[in-house]
Amino acid sequence: MVSRNCVILLLAIGLLAGVGITPSSAQTRVGEAVVVQNEVVRVAASASTQINVGDGLLRDETVRTGLASAARLVMADNTNLSLGPSATVKLDRTVFNDEHTYRDIAVRLTTGAFRFVTGNSEKTAYKITTPLASIGVRGTILDILSQRGKTTVVLQEGASSVCTLSFQCIQLTQPGDTAIITSTGGKTSIHKTNNSPWTFAATCAAAAGLCAVSDFADASPVVTPPVDDPTGMLCGR
Repeated sequence: MVSRNCVILLLAIGLLAGVGITPSSAQTRVGEAVVVQNEVVRVAASASTQINVGDGLLRDETVRTGLASAARLVMADNTNLSLGPSATVKLDRTVFNDEHTYRDIAVRLTTGAFRFVTGNSEKTAYKITTPLASIGVRGTILDILSQRGKTTVVLQEGASSVCTLSFQCIQLTQPGDTAIITSTGGKTSIHKTNNSPWTFAATCAAAAGLCAVSDFADASPVVTPPVDDPTGMLCGR
């Protein structure tokens, strides 16, 4: 005889199917936290909850670090994103090409210091933005500092195109090439230098493992909350 709990479970699954909701479209896991130092939280509306090592990251989530805090996030395509203290990032858009690559991945770096290491997706899939800049990547390790009225982008490896929101662009092609965008009194300017005033290296030194590139452990999309089926196979075992 089918138990009452099983009937409820199957009815719930039927309702989900009826409205066209699948596990991968309900809440898609797009990455996980592999380094967490002190206060690292996910922000939803006015609430925030602590993130721990191994916790999954979901599409459209905002992650924030506190003072003397740091984190490294690894996406499903093995993109590594490291955050320094007092940093905020939104996983703005992720469209899977398959389980291990993205067709489209957009990351919004609101404030703070970051290191971005591209993963296995086509380089044209990556779109990085700050309040002042749009950053394109071509097989790249980038250090990015987003401050009020200023964005600094330092190329460590590969190549990158850095543009203002009004489409003034600079090409970074050699390690150490740096684009600096400033906005003062409503006027935005961009210039290039080979003598960077800042890099992410000091932040890496302060948090063990922050810049050691690692792979994403499990790229399978998951549903949150999970379906409760203590018998193992939808009441069939």
